[in-house]
Amino acid sequence: MTATIPQDPAAIGEPGSFGARLRAAMAARGPLCVGIDPHAALLSSWGLPDTVTGLERFALTVVDALAGQVAVLKPQSAFFERHGSAGIAVLERTIAAASDAGALVVLDVKRGDIGSTAAAYADAYLDPASSLCADAVTASPYLGFGSLQPLLDMAAKHDRGVFVLALTSNPEGAQVQLAQRDGVTVAESVLRQLAAANAGARPWGSYGALVGATVGSAPGDLAINGPLLAPGFGAQGGGVADLQRVFGKLLGDVVPSTSRQVLAAGPDIAALRTVTAEIAATLEGTRKGTGCTG
Repeated sequence: MTATIPQDPAAIGEPGSFGARLRAAMAARGPLCVGIDPHAALLSSWGLPDTVTGLERFALTVVDALAGQVAVLKPQSAFFERHGSAGIAVLERTIAAASDAGALVVLDVKRGDIGSTAAAYADAYLDPASSLCADAVTASPYLGFGSLQPLLDMAAKHDRGVFVLALTSNPEGAQVQLAQRDGVTVAESVLRQLAAANAGARPWGSYGALVGATVGSAPGDLAINGPLLAPGFGAQGGGVADLQRVFGKLLGDVVPSTSRQVLAAGPDIAALRTVTAEIAATLEGTRKGTGCTG
């Protein structure tokens, strides 16, 4: 199923759109996204209990350290959800605190469903009336790209964004993402439909693709007139050379995402900031060296 363009395509290219705000944040702070992944092992390494109290101290420490420094923070919803309703309440406070401190928040939920269920997810994560509303969410297109239309429409309505899984770096992903129909891979089809949904947006579309930093090579054209979120950078094995190999001349469109490489430096706030600044400096040098300035 091909993408449906929002009724008002210009809405995704206005100055207040997510694409425009992300582009501006990257120009001001660099492209780095830091994940907030409070899994049990990290809580333990920080000397925190695997409880709601430990969860909140962890998440808000990361926000305190980095929300004024990086363009994007990316809480992984699952690590909050595992603590039940109290964990969701911590997620709400984390989103609000990060936003108040100036970071864009991409909520990593990887939701995907059909009809009224997809619309309910859109209400939960992209409607400013919701306490879980973020600047953007991650979404799965594997019930058909068209099933994401409620998310795309809600994002356009409220100047939010959606990052759609295209080519992930987990070994199992290739079974689906590199499967072909009429000579076109699933990943390439997703990219084409994102490009169609972003067509005409200025300075940038608000619908991004998630392409792993360690995929090696990407089938199809990654030029979607929107951001390319690249998880796996840092402790998961992705380095600058991997970003250059995967994205090439589109490096200026990439939002490299790292979690463990930064979070391992906690709970000391100064250490978290130092590691983040070092990674950001490396990325900035690479972008300038290739002529990619965002």
